[in-house]
Amino acid sequence: MEIKLNCDCCIYYFYDEEYDCYVCEVNLDEDEMVKFIQNSFDDCPYFRLNDEYKTVRKQI
Repeated sequence: MEIKLNCDCCIYYFYDEEYDCYVCEVNLDEDEMVKFIQNSFDDCPYFRLNDEYKTVRKQI
Protein backbone atom coordinates (compact mmCIF):
# COMPACT_ATOMS: atom_id res chain seq x y z
CA MET A 1 0.00 0.00 0.00
CA GLU A 2 1.42 3.37 -1.03
CA ILE A 3 1.01 6.26 1.38
CA LYS A 4 0.45 9.59 -0.32
CA LEU A 5 1.94 12.48 1.61
CA ASN A 6 1.06 16.04 0.79
CA CYS A 7 2.90 19.32 1.14
CA ASP A 8 0.99 20.23 4.32
CA CYS A 9 3.12 17.71 6.22
CA CYS A 10 6.44 18.82 4.73
CA ILE A 11 9.06 20.74 6.66
CA TYR A 12 9.74 22.96 3.61
CA TYR A 13 6.12 24.10 3.26
CA PHE A 14 5.33 27.25 5.20
CA TYR A 15 3.02 30.23 5.28
CA ASP A 16 4.52 33.40 3.81
CA GLU A 17 2.85 36.41 5.38
CA GLU A 18 4.23 38.77 2.76
CA TYR A 19 2.50 36.88 -0.07
CA ASP A 20 -0.38 35.71 2.13
CA CYS A 21 -0.14 32.09 0.95
CA TYR A 22 1.72 28.85 1.49
CA VAL A 23 4.99 28.35 -0.38
CA CYS A 24 7.65 25.70 -0.80
CA GLU A 25 11.14 26.73 0.35
CA VAL A 26 12.87 24.23 -1.95
CA ASN A 27 14.39 25.70 -5.10
CA LEU A 28 12.28 23.77 -7.63
CA ASP A 29 13.16 23.60 -11.30
CA GLU A 30 10.60 24.64 -13.92
CA ASP A 31 9.00 21.20 -14.36
CA GLU A 32 8.78 20.63 -10.63
CA MET A 33 7.23 24.05 -10.12
CA VAL A 34 4.51 23.32 -12.67
CA LYS A 35 3.67 20.08 -10.82
CA PHE A 36 3.67 21.94 -7.51
CA ILE A 37 1.32 24.66 -8.78
CA GLN A 38 -1.01 22.09 -10.35
CA ASN A 39 -1.00 20.16 -7.07
CA SER A 40 0.22 17.01 -8.81
CA PHE A 41 3.62 16.70 -7.14
CA ASP A 42 2.84 13.30 -5.62
CA ASP A 43 6.29 11.82 -5.27
CA CYS A 44 8.38 14.81 -4.24
CA PRO A 45 12.06 13.90 -3.82
CA TYR A 46 12.52 16.78 -1.35
CA PHE A 47 9.71 15.81 1.00
CA ARG A 48 10.68 15.72 4.68
CA LEU A 49 8.06 14.98 7.29
CA ASN A 50 7.51 17.93 9.61
CA ASP A 51 7.71 15.94 12.81
CA GLU A 52 7.38 18.44 15.65
CA TYR A 53 8.06 15.78 18.27
CA LYS A 54 11.25 14.36 16.75
CA THR A 55 13.50 16.47 19.01
CA VAL A 56 11.46 15.59 22.08
CA ARG A 57 11.76 11.86 21.41
CA LYS A 58 15.55 12.20 21.17
CA GLN A 59 15.65 13.88 24.57
CA ILE A 60 13.79 11.06 26.29
